Amino acid sequence: MKKLDTTYLGLNLKNPIVVASSGLTNSVDKIKSLEEAGAGAVVLKSLFEEQINSEVSHLIAKDPQNTYPEAEDYIHNYTRQNTVTEHLELLRKVKAEVSIPVIASINAVTANEWTGFAKDFEKAGADALELNIFYVPTGRNEKPEEIEQLYIDVLKKVKAEVSIPVSVKIGFYFTNLIAFSERLMANGASAVTMFNRFYEPDINIEKLELSASEVFSSPADIRRSLRWVGLVSAALPKLEIAASTGIHDGEAVIKQLLAGAQVTQICSSVYINGAQVISGMLKDLEKFMQKWNFKTIEEFRGRLSYAKIEDPQMYERAQFMKYFSNKA
Repeated sequence: MKKLDTTYLGLNLKNPIVVASSGLTNSVDKIKSLEEAGAGAVVLKSLFEEQINSEVSHLIAKDPQNTYPEAEDYIHNYTRQNTVTEHLELLRKVKAEVSIPVIASINAVTANEWTGFAKDFEKAGADALELNIFYVPTGRNEKPEEIEQLYIDVLKKVKAEVSIPVSVKIGFYFTNLIAFSERLMANGASAVTMFNRFYEPDINIEKLELSASEVFSSPADIRRSLRWVGLVSAALPKLEIAASTGIHDGEAVIKQLLAGAQVTQICSSVYINGAQVISGMLKDLEKFMQKWNFKTIEEFRGRLSYAKIEDPQMYERAQFMKYFSNKA
């Protein structure tokens, strides 16, 4: 039997398969099932500040005539405290029931909440933190460097308050992902998760209204992250990468490890196929290692990253254009 163990965020994992923050990780029973299926670690369902604010707005809207400033403050504080308490209690129960690492996830809007939530999770026993940051610029005067600085400021504030390792989950809407990842590392990030998958808009032409697009990823979506895992891992070998999006089988796990990922985060594949998909991925990984006589993951991690392949231009978009120019 091949050794599948690895490390991530300073934690020892029995294998590189991590279940991403989602409804799959919002209860003790679900997480125990994921551990039994073979998951190496889990990221707890995100604590969303926007969700708290939405609930507050809903409660206030139910009885607007009797609402006054002091009542609004009370409703907000009560709702926040109740939601945070539930998340912290979930974390404590999960830590008591499972042996795999448990990473807390935060998605906040205001600086105070980022640091407040982070400190709460650390005290409750989280093994590490994942900052789930996704900002959509809607103003034409917003400068790229100002948007990047928002991410850096959040990271710096959180790092100043906690001692456990911190990862930043990012999207791919950056002009230079390598440079931005380096800035995150320089400001205390031990890892980055590539990439965020949020609800995206669609248009229902039958009802002439905006709707949500497909929630789950597809196997083809791995192309979106594979290139950047290969590029960033080569340029920043000290920054760990959790590859995410489009990982639906063992082959996808292997590809991301070959590109240089430290671990792979899965979600949609478990929703679609159930927790048993994890054991299938692990079997595929073992078969691959057996075929190539790899005894450990470290022997092949990053073997096909940008820095290791003979023709690194294969990772560049220009190569795509050259390919089709030659075909023409």
